[in-house]
Amino acid sequence: MTPKDDWLKSSIGRSTPESIKVRGLDLATEVMGEMSFADLAFLLAADRMPSDGESKMFNAVLTALADHGLTPMALAARLTYTGAPESLQGAIAAGLLGAGSVFLGPVEDTARFLHATLEEIPEVEQTNRATLEEAAKEAVAAALLDGRRIPGLGHPIHRETDPRTPRLYQLANETGLLGPHLRLLEFVGAAYEEETDKKLPINGAGAAGAVLADLGFPPALTRGFALLARVAGLIGHLAEEAEHPIGMRLWKEIDERT
Repeated sequence: MTPKDDWLKSSIGRSTPESIKVRGLDLATEVMGEMSFADLAFLLAADRMPSDGESKMFNAVLTALADHGLTPMALAARLTYTGAPESLQGAIAAGLLGAGSVFLGPVEDTARFLHATLEEIPEVEQTNRATLEEAAKEAVAAALLDGRRIPGLGHPIHRETDPRTPRLYQLANETGLLGPHLRLLEFVGAAYEEETDKKLPINGAGAAGAVLADLGFPPALTRGFALLARVAGLIGHLAEEAEHPIGMRLWKEIDERT
């Protein structure tokens, strides 16, 4: 490679006839058997190893987002597999395409909303309860005035409490990683209730987005981690579909009604 071609390279990984390197580490001797998959994902995106607390929180987020039952995403994957069982990747892709404003999308949407709000606050003030509370009220009021949804609030199934949310807050407290995004999200929920007289729970996807933002990941990357987690769930659904199929029966049920 000539000097003028130096731009055509990546620090993520490279292979030679003798070795494979990932972020500068030897894959065979320094990663395999030495590092969890989640820690490797963290390293690949952040270019650093997570601390023990960060590893715990990151793993908690991935497991929280892996599966949520027979959601439209899972059904899309199963039905695609019904039509093309030779294309596992197509079925997984079909499921992932359903990551939007209702399912998984709030991970990124919430991270963006919180990040934009915190950008208006000096860093030294981001631990101040009164400052965060006021910022949440202003952000919620502005969003509602514009007719925008408040990301991270509400869930189609968990109407009162999303069981993932208090657990993520508990782990954040235990690890000392209850950062400004998670703190602000609580005030956002309270501000919404005060503004609308309606109480909506903080959903697990929104809390996960806040955790990822507190771990230092830019909002644009957070949905990627949600998709990474959901691939595991979709593989599980497709394994079950192969053994106990419901796709064809589901199609026939619908076909008989049309």
